[in-house]
Amino acid sequence: MALGELLTGWRLVTSLPAIVLVAFAAGRLLGVKRPWTVTALSGLAGWVAGTALAVAIGRSENGAGFTRNLWLFSTFFAMSGTVWLELLARPGALARAQTGLASVPRPIRSLRRRSQRVNRYVQITRIVVRNGFGPSLGLAGPTEESELADRRAPMPARLRRTLEECGGMFVKLGQVLSTRSDLLPDGVVAELSRLQDHVPPADPAEVRALLEEDMGAAVDQVFAEFDWEPVAAASIAQAHRARLRSGEAVIVKVQRPGIAAAVERDMQVLLELARATEARTTWASHYRVMDLAEEFADRLREELDFRGEARNATEIAARLPAGSGVRIPKVHGELTTARVLVMEWLDGVSVGKLAGGAGRDDLDRKELADRLLRVALTQMLVDGHFHADPHPGNVMVLGDGTVGLIDFGATGRLDPMQQSSLRAMMVAVARGDAALMRQAVLEVATLRRGFDDDQLERSLARFMARNLGAGSAPSAAMFNELLQLFFSFGIALPPEFSTFFRAIVTLEGTLTTLCPGYLVIAEAQAVASEWMRDRVTPASLEELARAELLSLAPMLRRVPRHLDRLATLVERGDLRARVSLLGDAEDVRVLTTWVNRAVLAFLGGVTGIISVALLAIRGGPAFSGTTSLYQFFGYFGLFCSSVLVLRVLVAILHDGVN
Repeated sequence: MALGELLTGWRLVTSLPAIVLVAFAAGRLLGVKRPWTVTALSGLAGWVAGTALAVAIGRSENGAGFTRNLWLFSTFFAMSGTVWLELLARPGALARAQTGLASVPRPIRSLRRRSQRVNRYVQITRIVVRNGFGPSLGLAGPTEESELADRRAPMPARLRRTLEECGGMFVKLGQVLSTRSDLLPDGVVAELSRLQDHVPPADPAEVRALLEEDMGAAVDQVFAEFDWEPVAAASIAQAHRARLRSGEAVIVKVQRPGIAAAVERDMQVLLELARATEARTTWASHYRVMDLAEEFADRLREELDFRGEARNATEIAARLPAGSGVRIPKVHGELTTARVLVMEWLDGVSVGKLAGGAGRDDLDRKELADRLLRVALTQMLVDGHFHADPHPGNVMVLGDGTVGLIDFGATGRLDPMQQSSLRAMMVAVARGDAALMRQAVLEVATLRRGFDDDQLERSLARFMARNLGAGSAPSAAMFNELLQLFFSFGIALPPEFSTFFRAIVTLEGTLTTLCPGYLVIAEAQAVASEWMRDRVTPASLEELARAELLSLAPMLRRVPRHLDRLATLVERGDLRARVSLLGDAEDVRVLTTWVNRAVLAFLGGVTGIISVALLAIRGGPAFSGTTSLYQFFGYFGLFCSSVLVLRVLVAILHDGVN
């Protein structure tokens, strides 16, 4: 008896790893790359259930066939567990699991990072709830604390305070949101504009170690002078004045030591928070908060690599026209790395400080504003690569009276089709032509749902009458209203357009700060009209006509042959029309949804019928008491059938039965 129990225990121990491998194989058969922890847990659950069932049957059959039953039932439950995990998960979890771990991670490091992320998530959640935003984000119900917070301060102030308390990357998020007047009310934008990075300078010893690690040499060997007191310190980086061995004055932008890991952790928390909010609230789903969070995360990751900023500055500087009166600092590429950026020092004062009384009285501010506007429009509508954040701190007036542009971490790019659409939109604004505006927008827009073209054109006509009518003073801020109008019709413009409009609004603020009373839209129209006069000449029209004829020549050569072939097909009665069914992605999605539901309903019905047949069978191996193994599987099958059918009913009720 002791030997039999020993053998039974040995079989149990040796079967567990094999069943885990069966669970892993089941996941591969389903095309799922699950994390190893989930695979192990599903295998363990299947092994426990199979062992319990094998032991129960073995008792009634005096131990006969225990090993067979153990392997049979454990394998069955392990494979079933893989499917049940998906049924219990949120819809689409199986597809998202394809990006799961393909190899065993480093468990201690992974656990430490996960723990840090969870702790940070809990900290952020508590701050959000404490400031009264728990119910709005679907994180908690209304509490007395949040109600007190509601009465204590207006929402914009509480939002700014929340971001300041979260600190780090969330302050940067608030600064970015302060430029999204196309999505946020004016009061929120004004409050978020007050956000500043209150960050003490990093430890000079750590900064020195980072510099020497990236440059591969001691700081004293690279620089003749280096001021360890930063001229500016932000949450991501800080800037130091220095002088090269050649005697050239430079500005050294150094990433804060260890900031990359902290930013990555906070970005994961932000994405998880956005995902939870979009799943629990309707407003977040409407505004596609997850997409906005991913866009912000991608942009911040790009800013963490200073080599991208160096490329942007070099490319834009190379395209500056001669005599533009605008300077961009030269990049020292041989000293620039992902965490260190060395650029020419521009001796001047920023427009922000100029407005604060630190300026000179000998400046022709109107000329400086004209110069900056012309260069900015050239970058946007001709070159297609432009400075996306020309705020007063990034625009300088230099000692020789020229304009300097700094900080190219945020830039925008427009392809030729987008540039053509924007130029057409500006012409439509100048003419007050709603039909041209609609046509220009639809050339590059993505339509999320159907809409009435006539209704859109009427709304655009009202927008132009309100902002461009007699006596009105058009401003760049009207483009934010235009974006909101398109959003209300379900029209999604390319992300580059949002960057363009934000840059225009920011540029207007800088220009009016530099030259109070400056009419940006009127001056932009004047520049556009000048471009049109220069380009629309008899010679240019003749060249354009010649180019168009050359592009049409191949098609014109094929037209007679195609007409002859078409006439022959009509004469023979062989003319056919091919219609592409399911050519629209929405049609495919709807059909896929209904096919999936039909398959689930069919499987539920078939499983129910088979289960009833099993319950009707008399006899069979005993399972427990008077219940046979056939009856056990019959009851289990009825349970599975009920789950499948009810899942289909719930999905239909979610969509609406009418």
